[in-house]
Amino acid sequence: MAPPNTREEPVPVIRVALVDDHRLVLDGLVAGLHSPETGIDVVASETTWGALLNHAQFPVDVVVLDLRLEDGIPVGTKVRSLAAIGTAAVVISRHADTSSITAALQAGALGFVAKTESVSELLVAIRSAAAHQRYLSPALTAALTEFTAAPDPGLGKQELRALVLYAGGRSIKEVAVDMTTTEETVKSYIKRARRKYRDIGIDVGTRILLRRHGIREGWLSPE
Repeated sequence: MAPPNTREEPVPVIRVALVDDHRLVLDGLVAGLHSPETGIDVVASETTWGALLNHAQFPVDVVVLDLRLEDGIPVGTKVRSLAAIGTAAVVISRHADTSSITAALQAGALGFVAKTESVSELLVAIRSAAAHQRYLSPALTAALTEFTAAPDPGLGKQELRALVLYAGGRSIKEVAVDMTTTEETVKSYIKRARRKYRDIGIDVGTRILLRRHGIREGWLSPE
């Protein structure tokens, strides 16, 4: 019980805006976040970045932002513009690969939550962001730690370029044209690069495995 003649200070409500290009996702988030019990006041839920900027309630304390809105504006640009006006950003995505997480955090996001996570996980991220603290779930933290601790295969510049182009879907012939060299030289670059990866325990021996690794490394978009 509080001592006589004292009053408990009310817990500040966190004003939140949501931006995702799927209205069904937005409606679900609003239902899960907006209530007196959570201390979250969802004042805007928009499907476009422009609509957020023009909303009467903007700026807010925290913006929950989808990683890949189909508007051609890099997420880093959005996060930095929010930070410039004192608004924290929590990025959400159905892709929780290490390259996406790293890109969002390097841009200044204070949280990254996979859409496979629960609303309670997003609540923790929002509250942390509102307190100017970074938050990642234990699973994402472990994945990011494992990624950054991975050994360097020591690829040469041309080996890396050939591997990236090939991982992106180009044929050997197309890679040779892009690199202004012969197909045999490209095959040699790719073979050596794969061997170097194999030597550090990473298998990129098939096109599928190579693409997966390219997404983890940030060479390729998960889309």
